[in-house]
Amino acid sequence: MKRGGLKLYSDPTTTPTIRCLMLYASFSVPLFDIKPNTWRANRIYHSRNLHRFAPSRHQNSQDIITNTSPARLARKEMKYVLVTGGVVSGLGKGVTASSIGVVLKACGLRVTSIKIDPYLNTDAGTMSPFEHGEVFVLDDGGEVDLDLGNYERFLDVTLTRENNITTGKIYQSVIDKERKGDYLGKTVQVVPHITDAIKNWIASVSSIPVDGKDGPADVCVIELGGTVGDIESMPFIEALRQLSFSVGQDHFCLIHVSLIPVLGVVGEQKTKPTQHSVRELRALGLTPHLLACRSAQPLLGNTKEKLSQFCHVPAENILNILDVPNIWHVPLLLRNQNAHVAILKQLNLKSIAQPDLQEWTKRAETFDSLTNSVKIAMVGKYVGLSDSYLSVLKALLHASIACSLKPSVQWIAASDLEDESAKATPKAHAVAWETLRSAACVLVPGGFGDRGVQGMILAAKYARENNVPYLGICLGMQISVIEFSRSVLGLEKANSAEFDPDTPDPVVIFMPEGSKTHMGSTMRLGSRRTLFENPRCIASKLYQNSSYVDERHRHRYEVNPDIIGKLEEAGLQFVGTDETGKRMEILELPTHQHPYYVGVQFHPEFKSRPGRPSALFLGLILAATGQLDAYLKQLASS
Repeated sequence: MKRGGLKLYSDPTTTPTIRCLMLYASFSVPLFDIKPNTWRANRIYHSRNLHRFAPSRHQNSQDIITNTSPARLARKEMKYVLVTGGVVSGLGKGVTASSIGVVLKACGLRVTSIKIDPYLNTDAGTMSPFEHGEVFVLDDGGEVDLDLGNYERFLDVTLTRENNITTGKIYQSVIDKERKGDYLGKTVQVVPHITDAIKNWIASVSSIPVDGKDGPADVCVIELGGTVGDIESMPFIEALRQLSFSVGQDHFCLIHVSLIPVLGVVGEQKTKPTQHSVRELRALGLTPHLLACRSAQPLLGNTKEKLSQFCHVPAENILNILDVPNIWHVPLLLRNQNAHVAILKQLNLKSIAQPDLQEWTKRAETFDSLTNSVKIAMVGKYVGLSDSYLSVLKALLHASIACSLKPSVQWIAASDLEDESAKATPKAHAVAWETLRSAACVLVPGGFGDRGVQGMILAAKYARENNVPYLGICLGMQISVIEFSRSVLGLEKANSAEFDPDTPDPVVIFMPEGSKTHMGSTMRLGSRRTLFENPRCIASKLYQNSSYVDERHRHRYEVNPDIIGKLEEAGLQFVGTDETGKRMEILELPTHQHPYYVGVQFHPEFKSRPGRPSALFLGLILAATGQLDAYLKQLASS
């Protein structure tokens, strides 16, 4: 008999295995997708229309995975570029994916990005910076992986929390549907329910405009976190395999980032790890169209030949991303190796302009040519891992380059400045103070917990009393309030309720809308408006004399409104507040008392961009090099 144009063999003498093989030949899909009597279900979720489902507006997580109505089909078909990683983690998939987006954008295409993290956490908000790096905060309050910060900085876009997909989000949404009875009594399984949820999420999120223009982007760059072969990424691999099949080869390009190591004894570039990685990927149903090979030195000709022969990738599609002086060279590396030509050819995009990367070229060359530097003392808790403060470092980089300087970040563990350290580790204590005193400016970034707080207070006091430019971010602002209360107001036991709940002088208190019992997404998060109370303050001038500024927040505690009057009488000015006037957002010391002493409750680093540095970071570097007054006069006259 025939169903749907396909001949089904129902001879009772035919074994189930033979019937499966016949179905496999008919459908041309991997054998492990086919089970007896389930051919209709497979035909449904292999439909080529799945990739077209897209929302007309931003939706929440539950709306995204249930948005499968044909009435909401997108008008244009999305092109997908998937970036996977092999051999080892930490190869720079995020920078590679961002750079691919830069090159495609330079070709005139509109680009959006999605990061898939296979961990079970719903988001990155509760993860330790030591384990996962910084938590990047978006305008909508999403706490996401730091790679989304790379996407925003490279592509100059504004992403949403849904652009970061996690296993926790997917499973939670599917379980919520099951509890409501949306599956009509069916057995809920990884295939097809989890994989369908992943595909629908990707299709819907990829259509959300992130560049300020109307309509969906042309290309969506998807980065799959982890390494191929990880057990937790298997559902995503399967969903992406199904997605590649449903959208067709002209709409899907797979770039596999791998490592080409060189053994010290032999000195030969080894391709075997990449061969095994690609073999694993192909066994899971995905075949790379391009290889992005990470190496310390350029790939040799015979290395490319071996990779091409054993990985089934044309030699011209084997890209070499070697170590470079700064990551702004990576888009140029891809352009110089015609990566855009191979990607556009795979995606059947022919009439596209050549990439215009003049600005990127100038930026990379400018950085390489800089010789003078500025010393910045970074006093924090997580100094053992630079990724813990990645956005802060990028903001310092953007501001320093704008001043024709290279940033020289001097890491200081806050606990090493404390008096207890002088007894326990006197050498580390001496080095920490020597580093602090030699710096041109001091920065105390955000953080949680009481470890190292006393050292931060000492750093803030040193900067205030010695006229050293100071910028305190979030916790850094609260630290400056505690230090000023103790040193100037004489409140020796002044503290934050976070560090000492029983303090008689709580100058920093718990914010009322937060939660003390739940940690995830319970803070004051996302973009909030700050109004300038004094148009003549330094912050207002640095923000181009604006009456307000929208910056991103991530905190639970803030300055106690009851202490504001005493602090201002003593000279500490609160020049920026929220729209209610009760939440303190920006503090300063008057310019006649200090060259640059600024604390902000928000995180300005999250919106800093190459070529458009954060105003407050720029002010810090200008003050550290004696250029702030001239810059402010120039702004006033323009």
